[in-house]
Amino acid sequence: MSILVNQDTRLLVQGITGRDGLFHTERMLEYGTKVVAGVTPGKGGQTVLGIPVFNTVAEAVAKTGANTSVIYVPAKFAKAALLEVAASPLKLVVCITEGVPTLDALEAFEQLKAAGIRLIGPNCPGLISPGSCKVGILPAQIHKPGRVGVVSRSGTLTYEIVAALTAAGLGQSTCIGIGGDPVIGSRFVDLLPLFEADPGTDSVVLVGEIGGQDEVEAARYFQQHMTKPIVAFMAGLTAPPGRRMGHAGALIGGANETAAAKTEALNRAGIPVARITSEIPGLIFSKLTKP
Repeated sequence: MSILVNQDTRLLVQGITGRDGLFHTERMLEYGTKVVAGVTPGKGGQTVLGIPVFNTVAEAVAKTGANTSVIYVPAKFAKAALLEVAASPLKLVVCITEGVPTLDALEAFEQLKAAGIRLIGPNCPGLISPGSCKVGILPAQIHKPGRVGVVSRSGTLTYEIVAALTAAGLGQSTCIGIGGDPVIGSRFVDLLPLFEADPGTDSVVLVGEIGGQDEVEAARYFQQHMTKPIVAFMAGLTAPPGRRMGHAGALIGGANETAAAKTEALNRAGIPVARITSEIPGLIFSKLTKP
């Protein structure tokens, strides 16, 4: 099983004719994702990689039955692309674009939320249900179908952890990179319920970083609502206060936003936190084999 994307996902690519959109569309097709449409304003009527291109999301959905969108447009056009989705019958949109202005992301998120559409990102690598569907830029070759869910604020750190899981024989149900900006569409507490309800997920790896309180809220949710074990990793143990590290959201604003403070909160909730990424598979095995 999986969450959010599977063999029934019918994907449209916003920005399909751009460099990044074209490159990653080809990779998604190679993986077996059903890419049914592309959208680039002014280029409707063209065909790219055998995929019809439309001028608008509304037209693409009406003609192809797309149910999910992925966005590769430049940051200054991301708000318009997201608002097009908000006015459509789509149920999921994944925004890969980084550098989206915070107010643009906030306005778009509110419109999507009002329309009942889930947003992953912006500034994220997307998600993959191994062996079934890939939406975004995650490297497919390191993933293996299995029963470990992965949800992460990081991008490349996620790849390192997934590679360690796969090497240890721990396949994944779904891996999601939620993005590291101050305003993102789906946080840990929005996605953990989906993993908890998924019969194909036995455990979850949560990858956090400094800044904000998302990991603390996830720890609280785990204590109150989850039966499946979580293993965590916290990036940023050596980050200096007041300095942004990597992501726009990775900024320590107070003592309770440091990696050490979040690690303590996770441990108190019964979530072990790996010191290094290579420890994660062992922690999962220990959780799954406990009586």
